[in-house]
Amino acid sequence: MSPIILLSIVLQIACCVHVVRTGRPLYWVFILLVFSYLAVLIYVIAEILPDLRHNPAARRTVRTMRNRIDPERDKRDAARLLQAADTPENRRRLAEESLRSGDYAHAAELYEQSLKGLYATDPNLMLGLAKAQFGLGQAQQTRDTLDALIAANPTFRSSDGHLLYARAVEGTGDITAALNEYEAVVQGYPGEEARARYALLLQRSGDASRAVSMFKEILTRSDVAPKYYQREQRPWIELARKELATLA
Repeated sequence: MSPIILLSIVLQIACCVHVVRTGRPLYWVFILLVFSYLAVLIYVIAEILPDLRHNPAARRTVRTMRNRIDPERDKRDAARLLQAADTPENRRRLAEESLRSGDYAHAAELYEQSLKGLYATDPNLMLGLAKAQFGLGQAQQTRDTLDALIAANPTFRSSDGHLLYARAVEGTGDITAALNEYEAVVQGYPGEEARARYALLLQRSGDASRAVSMFKEILTRSDVAPKYYQREQRPWIELARKELATLA
């Protein structure tokens, strides 16, 4: 059978299954079976693409692909918006895009400019500044910013912010305090990074038995987790396997 015909059959069947599973009008099945490639193209444009625009997972996938092709696009767009209108929201957006792209110096500058007036103690802006400072290797400044954040916003909670604080404390060389922070953050952190970093610090501080226990916990949790979780956490899972092999 010709590959072109085979591909047409596969696409037609896939679209027909989509029609039935999503409750589309059944006349699409007739159209798809009769008009082959043209019907598939029309069906994708008329029925599938509109759904993708409203699907969060699809939007994330599209954005990821777009960022791989042109990683600076969102940052350029944010810069143009800020140039057209210097508002707190536009400055925040450019700061976030600068942070995402690894331009920590520019991100820190923008966050510092934003932390004024009504926004002087905004917890999200302060957390953004702390992330930029940590990216610049400024562990003590990061710790100071996060201490100020909690002092000004005692009810603010962020698992990423708590992990960042533990890393900043570790970066200042305060190992005992860092171990305490890691022990606290692993209790509710939605992923394996906190456990992996805690185990690594336990290992460096000479507590190999607790490090082994923490690495094993990572593997145990991942073994019973859904596939998507295993994919997302693969770097930390592989790190745990590697370190356990070394410790053994």
